[in-house]
Amino acid sequence: MQITKKTTEAVSDLIIINNDRYEGYQKAMEQTNDSDLKTLFSQYSEQSKSFSAELQPLIPSSGNAPKRDETRISGKFYRAWMDIKNALSANDRKAVLSSCEYGEDVAKKAYVDALKDRELMPEDVTELIQNQYYDIIEAHNTVRSLRDSAK
Repeated sequence: MQITKKTTEAVSDLIIINNDRYEGYQKAMEQTNDSDLKTLFSQYSEQSKSFSAELQPLIPSSGNAPKRDETRISGKFYRAWMDIKNALSANDRKAVLSSCEYGEDVAKKAYVDALKDRELMPEDVTELIQNQYYDIIEAHNTVRSLRDSAK
């Protein structure tokens, strides 16, 4: 099955979401003093970088693929990461994790949106997106659990 324009757009959106997620976790990692959060944020940042790299080859060469570092500066996801920066400035662990959870909610929604038209996608593309989605859900649940246990 050939990659359709709609699939190309969905994959492009996921690349940008992962680039945004990478940048957000990089900022969060730089600004927190909690070593466990630094480790987690580093892991999720690298995960996003890897996801973006996995998705990049799915865009046909004529499809104007987003650059590996392209982000949506005006998008909702970026604003969520700016909330992280503000929360980190206050050094409030729970607020930081709440902002991270919101960012993960945005990422989850992007994956759900991409999978809505899975019947129009090649099976290997659907499988890759689905696998990444499961990892995003796991990251979300980890962040939420840490947030819930924060004082």
